[in-house]
Amino acid sequence: MTVGYHELLDATIRRLEELKARGARHVIVAPETLRALAAPAPAASRIANRQSPLPPPAAPTALAQSAVQPATGMVSSAPPAPAAEQEILIPLPGKKAPAPQPPLDPAARAAAFAALRERVMACVKCPHLAASRKNVVFGVGNTDASLMFVGEAPGADEDEQGEPFVGKAGQLLTKIIQAMGLQREEVYIANILKCRPDTPGQTAGNRKPTSEEMATCLPYLQEQIDLIRPRVIVALGATAVEGLLGKTVGITKLRGHWQTYRGIPLMPTYHPAYLLRNQALSEKRKVWEDMLQVMEKLGMPISPKQRNYFLKS
Repeated sequence: MTVGYHELLDATIRRLEELKARGARHVIVAPETLRALAAPAPAASRIANRQSPLPPPAAPTALAQSAVQPATGMVSSAPPAPAAEQEILIPLPGKKAPAPQPPLDPAARAAAFAALRERVMACVKCPHLAASRKNVVFGVGNTDASLMFVGEAPGADEDEQGEPFVGKAGQLLTKIIQAMGLQREEVYIANILKCRPDTPGQTAGNRKPTSEEMATCLPYLQEQIDLIRPRVIVALGATAVEGLLGKTVGITKLRGHWQTYRGIPLMPTYHPAYLLRNQALSEKRKVWEDMLQVMEKLGMPISPKQRNYFLKS
C-alpha cells in the first residue's frame, strides 16, 4: 500500500480513539462505505505488496472526517447515506454498557462481597501504596443501597480507621445524607482508591491519585457497583468524576448535570472538603440542589423545608 494510504489509516485510528475517549459508543457507516471496505484492492497493488486484499484509501478518508453528534454520542460519516439506504450502526470496542443482570440472591451477594473484600484487603498491585498504608479502605454501608457515594481516596483519618469519609469532610457528608432524610448506614460509600496516596517527605496533607493508580484500583470499585447495583451514584469531586468517567473538564462545569456510568445515572457534585474550604451559602446551595435532583431521581419525598435549605431568607 502507498504511504498516503497508511497515513490515512493512522489518522482514522487516531480519530476513532479520540471519539471513544470522548464517550462515543458507535460509528454510523453508510452501506457504500462498507462495500468499499469489502472490495479487493487493485490487482497491481496486490501483486506489488504480495499481501491479502486490503480496503482502498477512500474508506479511511470518510472515517477520518467523522464528527460526534452531541445529542446521541454517536458518530456520523459524511456525506450522509442516500434516503434509499439506511446507515449501519457499528459499535466501537470497549465502550459497551453492561447488559442488565438478574437480581442477585442476598446470600450470593454477601458471598461475592466477602470474596471481593478479601482480595482487596490483600492487594499489593501498587507496591508504593501498599508499603505506606495503615489500612485498606474497602467501603462501608448497605450493600443493597439505592444510593452510592464515590469519593477520591482515603485521607489520614480514613487510613487510620479503615473506613471512608470519617474525617471532617466525612462528617459533613454524613450531615448531607441526614439532611436528605437518610442515615449513613442506608447508603454505600466508597472511593476510587482503596489506599491512601503516599506522601513521601510530607508529615501531613494529601495528594491527588495518579491516573495509573486510579486505573489499577478502579476494577475493584466497578465490582462493588456491579454487586450493589445502586439506582444512583453521586461522584464527589473532580477526581471521582475523572476516575469514573475519564472526564477532566472540571467539576464546576459538570456538577448538577446528570451523567451515566455503567448504565447508572451519576450526579457529579463538589467534594465535601470543598465546602469546608468555601463556606459561602451559595456553594452549599449548589451541592444541595444536586442532592435534590438525586432525591427526585430516587422518588424520595421532599419537604418544603428541604427545598429551601441554604436559600437566603
